[in-house]
Amino acid sequence: MSHLLVIDVGNSRMKWGLHGARGWEALGVTPNSDIGTLALRDWHNLPRPVRAVGVNVAGEAARVRVEGQLTRWRLVPEWLVAGESACGVTNRYARPAQLGADRWAALVAARQRSLSAELFPPACVVVNAGTAVTIDALDVDGVFRGGLILPGMWLMLQALAENTAALKPQPGEFREFPDNTADAIHSGAMQAICGAIEQMRRRIDTDAAQVRIYLAGGAAAEIAPHLNPPVEVVDYLVLEGVLALAGVPPPG
Repeated sequence: MSHLLVIDVGNSRMKWGLHGARGWEALGVTPNSDIGTLALRDWHNLPRPVRAVGVNVAGEAARVRVEGQLTRWRLVPEWLVAGESACGVTNRYARPAQLGADRWAALVAARQRSLSAELFPPACVVVNAGTAVTIDALDVDGVFRGGLILPGMWLMLQALAENTAALKPQPGEFREFPDNTADAIHSGAMQAICGAIEQMRRRIDTDAAQVRIYLAGGAAAEIAPHLNPPVEVVDYLVLEGVLALAGVPPPG
C-alpha cells in the first residue's frame, strides 16, 4: 500500500500522520508558527507519500505554508470540505459546506469507531477542545443534529484578564468549591465547558448514561476527568476522520 499523508491544521497547532500498509507509521504535532520548517525537520526522513489529504481551519496563510512544505514531494494536497453525507454520517447543518471540515472529519471518525465497537451504536457527542471548543451531537442513526462552539479554556481566561480590573490570570486548579480567585477562575472555565458537554449529552438522548463522548484537542486530557463516563480521549480523532473521508477503510 502506498503512503498517505494526512493533515489537520487547527487554529493554533497542526497535526499530521503518515499512513501505510501497517497503519500509522508516523504522527506529529507542531505549532502553526513552525509549519514552515516541517520539510527540513519532521518530514525529512519520511517515505514519500503518493497523496496528501487534509483539513484546514487556520486560513489562507496556513494553507500556503503547508503547500510550500509539500513541494519537496511535488504533491498538491486535497483539502476537504464538509458535505451532505459521507461514511455513514448525515450532515444536518443548514448549509452543510459551512460546517468546519475538522468537525466533519471528527464526526466521521466517531461514527466509524462506534460502528466498529458495537452492533447498535448509541448516540455520541464529539468534542474538540482546542483554542475553541466544539461540541457536536451525533444520533443513533449517524445524523449530525447540530453543535455548539464556545471559547476554550485559554480564551475564557484571557477574556476575563482583558476585560476586568481585578481578575488577572494566575495559575489555578479545579476545585469543587474554590476558595481563592485563581481557582475560582480556572474552575469556572472548566465548569462552563463541561456543563455544555453534559447538556448536549442529555439533549441527544434521554438516557444520557449511554451517550459516549469522544474527546480530542489539546485540552482533552484536562477536561476528561470532569465528565461523566463513558468518555474516550482520542488524540488524533480528526486525522482518523480525514483518513476515512479519503477512502481508507478502518482497521479490522
